[in-house]
Parts: sequence; structure tokens; C-alpha cells
Amino acid sequence: MKDDSFFTLSVHAGEDRMADHGAVSVPIYSASVFAFKDADDGIAIHNYEKEGYFYGRLGNPTVAALERAMAELEHGDDALAFASGMAAMSAAAFTLVGSGDHVIAPESMYSTTTNFLKHIGEAFGIKTTFVDAANAEAYASALRPNTRMLWIESPSNPLVRITDIAEVAAIGKKAGVATVVDNTFATPFNQRPLELGADLVIHSATKYLGGHSDLTAGVMVGRRDLVEKARHGPAKLYGGNIAPQVAWLVLRGIKTLGLRMERHNSNASALAHMLLGHPKISAVFYPGLEDHQNHEIAKRQMRGFGGMVAADVGTSDAARSLVNNLKVCTFATSLGGVETLVQPVALMTHATLSPEERAAAGVSEGLLRISVGIENIDDICQDIYDALL
Repeated sequence: MKDDSFFTLSVHAGEDRMADHGAVSVPIYSASVFAFKDADDGIAIHNYEKEGYFYGRLGNPTVAALERAMAELEHGDDALAFASGMAAMSAAAFTLVGSGDHVIAPESMYSTTTNFLKHIGEAFGIKTTFVDAANAEAYASALRPNTRMLWIESPSNPLVRITDIAEVAAIGKKAGVATVVDNTFATPFNQRPLELGADLVIHSATKYLGGHSDLTAGVMVGRRDLVEKARHGPAKLYGGNIAPQVAWLVLRGIKTLGLRMERHNSNASALAHMLLGHPKISAVFYPGLEDHQNHEIAKRQMRGFGGMVAADVGTSDAARSLVNNLKVCTFATSLGGVETLVQPVALMTHATLSPEERAAAGVSEGLLRISVGIENIDDICQDIYDALL
């Protein structure tokens, strides 16, 4: 994917300066209620017969600016902002599936997504088949007559596995099943799944979109009919709406997204190559490495390989030791901020999974997830090298 205008687009995405009285920065509309000029106007806006705002949970000008920006960046018809990535994920699921339906999803992905899909299976009879998503044909093999959603996470959390989005989306279209892609790790700078045939894209805007570890938010982008169904269904009924102050922070983060992702990409690549030669590292996972399982697919569908690296130090004790020895990098959960964050996966984000489930997902006891920040790469590499001693 090549688009040199992304840097310009990210600076100006979502702007409507005429509507904002010429404000260069989108204003924060801290209003939960909006007045109407007369009865006809109010009734038309409230009943969605005319554009406008009436209640904060159902629309706000600052939030609308973020939604326009994300639709532009992902090349989607429409977008919908949420209070968290999981609010966006669950809204996508409940827009597409109901009791008795079937979902196909990766066996190795963000553990809370795995646990959510297990939860709706127990609570609502929505069953999920977990497959090896690095093999697109696994989706075709798992299809059932009641399959309603193909879920993709590429690159995946934490092993940065790559799924052939175009091939899975084609499988979905042939079967009449919607394809949803969690694009959090890649961001629209590195990958635009809608252009590859996906129907919806999900982001935890908490991560790279915000970029500064100071907010929690989520976004859904894609086909207008699906976004509208989500807007008037799960988003309205479950109340996972984003606050305008948080939407503004995401908008501010987006303005530097291209610049930050260039640095995240280059730093992660350099760190991955450094770790390859370290005697205490048994495995390194990064889509930009030539020996990565789906490196060629990543080259085809991505502009850059992202800022996430996984490395195996062998044991949980070795993982504990490394994070305790860090001086420049930060031992913390989450990812996508300007600072480098390191965490032992099996002991934290994937601790909610059973040992058998972690093994199936390829998560070893010594696996580290490294969100490579924008610090000087020599400082990052030296800090991790020293922490391995």
C-alpha cells in the first residue's frame, strides 16, 4: 500500500472549518444536550430525518469530526467512535451476529477478544471456531451455513501473525459472510483492509491513533449500511459512547500518526534484527523479517511492518528478570504509545487463558511483547541488550 498523501490527510482529516467558525483545531463541544430552533426542526433531527445533534450519547460535533477523519484515513464510507476498542469490537459483533449464529476467528489474537467470543458463546449461543489465521483456507474449511462473521486480527496480538486479508475477504464474499479486521497494530498508515475487501475495520484508538498513552477509545469504520446498523443498534443500546474530550485527544494524535508510524516501523525493524543475533533469544517474531511465516503476504498488503515485536526469552523467570532490569524502556501493559513498552505475555495479557489455550495460540512462558516506541533506536536496543544479561 503506497499513499504519500497520508501525511497531509492525517493533518487535515475530519476538518470542517466553516462549521467550526474557522477554528484550525476542532473545538471540544462539551455538551450533552443540543437545543432546537423550532418544533419541526427538533422533531426532524430527533427522528434522523435531518442532520443535527440532540443528545450526547447519540452524536456530538467533536465526535463526528473524529468519525469523518477515520473514514477518510481508512477509505471507508462511514465511521463510529466508541469509549474503548472492546466497545467497538463488541458493537461490530452484535451488529453482525445473534443467537445461534457462528463466528470464525484466529486461535492466536488479543486475549480479551478471545474471551469475549467465548463469553457470547456461553451467554447467547453464538459459537466461534478458532482457526490458524495464517492459513486463509482455514476460514473456508470452518464455514457453516450459520456463519455470519469472519474475524481477522492482522498483525495479531502478540505474535504479529499475518492473515491474507484479501483472500479471507473473498472467501467471505463468496459465502455471503461479513469480514471484520482489527487493524489496531497496523493502523491505516500501514494497512487499509477495506481496500482489500473487508467490510468493517476496528481500532483500539487507545493505541497508535491516540499515540500518547493518555486516553481510551475505539473506532469502527466501513460499509455505511453496517455502520448505520451499529449506530442505531449496539452503539445506542449499550451506551459505549466516547466523550468529546477524548475524541479531541484522538484527533490530535492522528495529526502526527504518519510521522510516528514511520519511526515505529523503522525502530521495530532495527530491534527485531538486533534480537535475532542474541544468544538468550530463542525466537523473534516480526512481519518484516524474511523468515516470518507470511512475510510475502505482509509485503503485499502493508506499507510498513508496524511497531510491534515479540521475542521469546525461554522461561517466565527470564521474562521477569528482563522487565525488572529495564532502564529506558517501560514495563507496562498496552501498546502504541511514543514510549517503548515491554511485557511478559503469558504472565499478563494472556494469563486469563488456560495453559492449553496459550499453547494453541503459540504463547510460550517466556514470550515478551514489545511495543517499540519512538526513542533513539540505539538507546532502545542497548537497554534491552543490557536487560538480557
